[in-house]
Amino acid sequence: MRYGLLGEKLGHSHSPMIYRELGIDDYRLFEVPPVGVEPFLRGGGLAGLNVTIPYKKRVLPLCDTLTETARRLGNVNLLLFDGEGKIHGDNTDYGGFLYLLRRAGIDPAGKKVLVLGSGGAARTVTLACLDLGAGAVVQVSRSGPDNYGNIHRHADARVLVNATPVGMHPLADEAPLGLGVFTALEAVVDLIYNPLRTGLLQEARRRGIPCSCGLPMLVEQGRLAAETFLGRDIPPEKSEEIHAALLRAVENIVLVGMPGSGKTSVAERVALETGRKRLDTDEMVRELTGRDPADLIERDGEGAFRRIEEEVVRKVSGESGSVIATGGGAVLSGANRAALRRNGRVYWLDRPLADLPREGRPLSKDLGRLYEERRPLYGETADARIDASRGVLPAARAILEEFHAHTGA
Repeated sequence: MRYGLLGEKLGHSHSPMIYRELGIDDYRLFEVPPVGVEPFLRGGGLAGLNVTIPYKKRVLPLCDTLTETARRLGNVNLLLFDGEGKIHGDNTDYGGFLYLLRRAGIDPAGKKVLVLGSGGAARTVTLACLDLGAGAVVQVSRSGPDNYGNIHRHADARVLVNATPVGMHPLADEAPLGLGVFTALEAVVDLIYNPLRTGLLQEARRRGIPCSCGLPMLVEQGRLAAETFLGRDIPPEKSEEIHAALLRAVENIVLVGMPGSGKTSVAERVALETGRKRLDTDEMVRELTGRDPADLIERDGEGAFRRIEEEVVRKVSGESGSVIATGGGAVLSGANRAALRRNGRVYWLDRPLADLPREGRPLSKDLGRLYEERRPLYGETADARIDASRGVLPAARAILEEFHAHTGA
C-alpha cells in the first residue's frame, strides 16, 4: 500500500523528508493530469494521500465521508483509503495554520485580519481566524469588492496573511503588495515556504513586524496527517524537531564582508565540517565569463561586473543547503541583498581594516571609504556579525554555533 502527495506539477517537495521523520519511509510524489485524477484514486493500491493544488476541491466529491473540518472548508488535503473502495477526506491545513499562529505568538482575537487570496488556502485562514475570535476578516482578491486597488480602506489591519502564490520560487522577486499603507500592523504571515523569506516577509522584518513563513504549517499538517495514516498519536513536539531538521537541510549559510575578510577560506571550512556544497560568486563569475573579477572591473568597469554578479547571485539564491561566499560588493545591490536572504542565514565576516589585503583588488585602494560605504549594508543584510580577526577556524566555528542555535540543533 502506498502513501504520497497528489498534485498536477509538484517539482521539489519537502513532504518525503517530513514523512520519513514521521515513520513513513515509502512516500512518493504523484503528478497526475486533471483527467487522470479519478482513475488514479479508484485504481487501488493506495493507503493515504496528501492533496495539493489544484486538486483540493476537485477530489471532494469523490470522498465517501468527510470530517467536519473538511466539510466547513469545502476542500481536503488528506485522503484515507479503507481498502474496500471507500475514500475518507480530511483537512489538516486548518490545524497546521493554528499551530503556525501559536508558534509565532500571533493572536487574531478581536483584531482586523487581512487575507490575501480567494482560494482554498484563503478560506482555511479565514475560518481559522474567525474561530479564534478575530474582530473582522477581510479577503482581498484581484477583482472582488476588496481588492488591491482599494487596499487603503484596510490600512488599520493588524494581521496580514498572504494565501496567494505570489512570491513563490521561481518568481521570488514578486510580492503581492507593499506594507507601507498599513498603520497598525502587528504581524505578517506568508504561507509560502519556498523561499523561506519572501519579499513580503523581508519587508516585514525591515519594519520590525513579527512574521512567519508557511514552513511550520507544512510540518504540522504533515504530523496531523501521519496520525490519521498510521492510526496513532504522534507527540506535538515532533513538529518542532522536523521543522529544525528541515531548516538545517534547506537553509543556506551565506557569507558577506569586505574583500579579504576571509569569506572563501571560511566557506571552505564550513563546507568541510558540514558536508555542504560550497559556492563562491566570484568563482562563478570566472566560470561564466572566463575572466577574473579584477580584470572585468579594470577593463570593462565596475558596472559591467556588477550586472554579471547580480545574475550569479540570483542563481545561487535558489540553492538550498549550501555554503555561499559572496564578493565584497555584492551587498551594494538591493536585489542581491534580498536574493541572498531568501533561503539564507547571512553572516557578516568583520575583520579590522589593517588586516585586509589590497593586492589584486582594484576596488580596495581606499579601504576606509569602502568600509564606511558598505558597513550599513552588511549590517542590514546579515543575521549575525562574526569576528573574523582570529582566523578561519574560530570564524567557521562561530558561524556553525550560531546556525545550530538558530535551527534548534
